Amino acid sequence: MDIEVLKILARDARTSPAEIAVMTGKNEDEVRHAISEMEQAGIIRSYKTVIDWEKAGVERVFAFIDVRVSPSRGVGFDDVARRVYKYPEVHSVYLVSGDYDLRVVVEGQTMKEIAFFVAEKLATLDGVLSTRSSFLLKKYKEDGEIYEEPEGDERLAVTP
Repeated sequence: MDIEVLKILARDARTSPAEIAVMTGKNEDEVRHAISEMEQAGIIRSYKTVIDWEKAGVERVFAFIDVRVSPSRGVGFDDVARRVYKYPEVHSVYLVSGDYDLRVVVEGQTMKEIAFFVAEKLATLDGVLSTRSSFLLKKYKEDGEIYEEPEGDERLAVTP
C-alpha cells in the first residue's frame, strides 16, 4: 500500500498517474499498478466530486439522527446498522460513543420527508430504542472543502 499516493488522490481524485509519479519520484507504471491494486483490495472505495449543491440551485436537506440501539447478541450494533444503511435516504451511518450509539446522516428534499423517514422507517426498526434529530442549517466545510467565498483584499491601494 502506498500512503503517499493515497494522500494525493484523497486531496484531488483527478490527479493523473503521470502527475503522481512526478510528485512522488516514482515510475508512472508503478503508480498505475499501485492504484489498481488498492482499488481491487477495496482500499480505494470510489472517486468523488465535492459539489456545492446550493450554488447549483438544488434544494437538499440533511439531518443528523442519533439513534439509541439495543445491540443483538453475537452481532452487536452491526445488525441494526446494516438495516439502516440499506435505505436510500441514508447518506452515512457511524457507530459513535456517548449517549447514543449510531449517528445516521439522512438526506431528503424537505424536512417533512426526513421526518417521515425517521417516524415511519427508522424509529420502527427492531432494536431501535430512541432517536434524536438535528437538521443541518449551513455547511461551512465538508470533506476538506470550505464552502464560504474567500474574503477579498480590503486594503487601500498605495500610490506614489
